[in-house]
Amino acid sequence: MRLLIIGELEGQIGAATKIARGRGAKVTQAPTIEAALIALRGGQGADLVMIEAKADIASLVNQLEAERIIVPVIACGVHSDSAVAVKAIKAGAKEYIPLPPDEELIAAVLEAITEESHAVIHASLPMKRVLELGDQVAGSEASILITGESGTGKEIIARYIHRKSKRANNNFISVNCAAIPEALLESELFGHEKGSFTGAVARRIGKFEEANNGTLLLDEISEMDIRLQAKLLRAIQEHEIDRVGGTKPVKVNLRIIATSNRDMQQEIKKGTFREDLYFRLNVINIHLPPLRDRKEDIAPIADHFIAKYTKANGTPERTLSATALEKLSRYSWPGNVRELENIIHRAVLLATGKEITPEAITLPNMPAETAVTENPNTGEATNTANKNELVGRTVESVERDLILDTLNYCLGNRTHAANILGISIRTLRNKLKLYGEEQNPDDQQKKTG
Repeated sequence: MRLLIIGELEGQIGAATKIARGRGAKVTQAPTIEAALIALRGGQGADLVMIEAKADIASLVNQLEAERIIVPVIACGVHSDSAVAVKAIKAGAKEYIPLPPDEELIAAVLEAITEESHAVIHASLPMKRVLELGDQVAGSEASILITGESGTGKEIIARYIHRKSKRANNNFISVNCAAIPEALLESELFGHEKGSFTGAVARRIGKFEEANNGTLLLDEISEMDIRLQAKLLRAIQEHEIDRVGGTKPVKVNLRIIATSNRDMQQEIKKGTFREDLYFRLNVINIHLPPLRDRKEDIAPIADHFIAKYTKANGTPERTLSATALEKLSRYSWPGNVRELENIIHRAVLLATGKEITPEAITLPNMPAETAVTENPNTGEATNTANKNELVGRTVESVERDLILDTLNYCLGNRTHAANILGISIRTLRNKLKLYGEEQNPDDQQKKTG
């Protein structure tokens, strides 16, 4: 993990740096906020920024947001100064670490940032075959396309391949093509020169240059606008990119891994994805089966998340009861592993005894006490709730309630909600913006009725 320290390294923040290095983090230092921004714009990259609480954290956070540099900020300060801690959190810091530094606390923060990048938990034969294929192709330089439904763990497999590759000691850079607005994605990938567009306050190195000599993951590549796909194809073919507003090409040397939750052949037929780019990316295809087709993985993955969230929430250690596991095994898992994580997180909080029982497991659109039955024709789990209540409502109204209920079920996590709903983060964001601007038609009827 790459940690950027802002501030002088003497004293207690220097001690925090030593702890981070001891835990395997790659630590760099910038004496000022401006120096840190220059480093980040220049392609140095960071997974976490640690800054003294007395610094102007609001200015740093605002500038990172303005320049679309996505990196969490952690504040450090003297433990007895609670006012400084509150001010730092209000300014935009994600966490506050008291000084002198506690080794276990810093380790926990680092683990929270990195753990999802490393865990490949499985017990099923299909996933064993996926990892065997990953091992086989990791040492090559071939581009890889990882396909599968949302939430199956495509990015985790991409990181697994990177760690097994010849480029393992260099950067692994991930870009979510669905989460970045189309107008900004070109700059995010290829960088830009100062003044090339409104808001370009300085030269910014893009993800291609940041991943130089390493691996670049293009997550949900099928969401990329087809006009930008042509520039991406050229970058892959020529091993060079053009910064937005730049006057000369920049050579790059990296490996491309892409992911998609769509049927790429159908996207090509619809004209939304270039066939020549598909062939460039799909030298090796790794398909991740959905969780419903590898139910042997449910138990070990659930155990992993139980351990994670009991520790994170300070709750007593718990195990999953046999009846609870049976309930999980009979569900169809439209949101796959990400949905399982959310359900286990909620179950850890709702459980009361040493075991997590079926009563603590609430599946979407099904109260905890509702019996789970299996459709004999499809083998998928259903519930006995009365669906006639949907009759008479508009599609827009039902869709709105489904989206909002799913977001609430996911504890506000938009990524998890989008995966369960089977839509992109961009689509979810647009829907929520629409709901914020328009009044619910049902509520309008109640007021006029």
